[in-house]
Amino acid sequence: MTKLSEIKENIQKACKDCGRKVEDVELMAVSKFQSVEDIESVINEGQFLFGENRVQEAIKKFEPLREKYSNIKVHLIGSLQTNKVKEAVSFFDCIQSVDRIELAEKLSKEMQVQNKNIPVYIQVNTGSEPQKGGLDIEKESLTAFINDCKKLNLNVVGLMCIPPSEDEPSAHFAFLKKLATENGLEKVSMGMSADYELAIQQGATCVRVGTAIFGERK
Repeated sequence: MTKLSEIKENIQKACKDCGRKVEDVELMAVSKFQSVEDIESVINEGQFLFGENRVQEAIKKFEPLREKYSNIKVHLIGSLQTNKVKEAVSFFDCIQSVDRIELAEKLSKEMQVQNKNIPVYIQVNTGSEPQKGGLDIEKESLTAFINDCKKLNLNVVGLMCIPPSEDEPSAHFAFLKKLATENGLEKVSMGMSADYELAIQQGATCVRVGTAIFGERK
């Protein structure tokens, strides 16, 4: 058994403590590097939303699982290379890591080709870390980028961030929520195994939990 039920209880408590409805917070099980068997055990416990970092790994693991479980949803939460856009649009239910205009343009064209309009999140690099993906809003306007994506007919539904590991995350979570509100976006994807309860307090609508559900990666 995984720790899924414990995580769900913690989410319920965090929502209650800050006066939020538990149904307003989605739990995403981050399944990168996890085996099909471990993923299936979580599905059998009632978890159907998953996050993956790599296109090929996700397809390999989840294509057979989707044949058995039609209600699985898989989001891409890792950086997307433009040469993987075709496969990503074909496979994923949502892409949470749009962070540059070149990628937005490729996604727009490919969605037209495939006659799909899957939702996307803009990833924001809240710590302006050069080694990390995400739009650096110290250098680029988030509002202008969102508008450019909308002009490309992308269905921008929210913002996503991964705070710097050495920083206290609450300030980054509050900042991302503020940016989403200012730009009229309802969804905010933030918080991981160590800090998902803090993220809920700051307005997360999706928390991405891996290690706390599956245990340390093998």
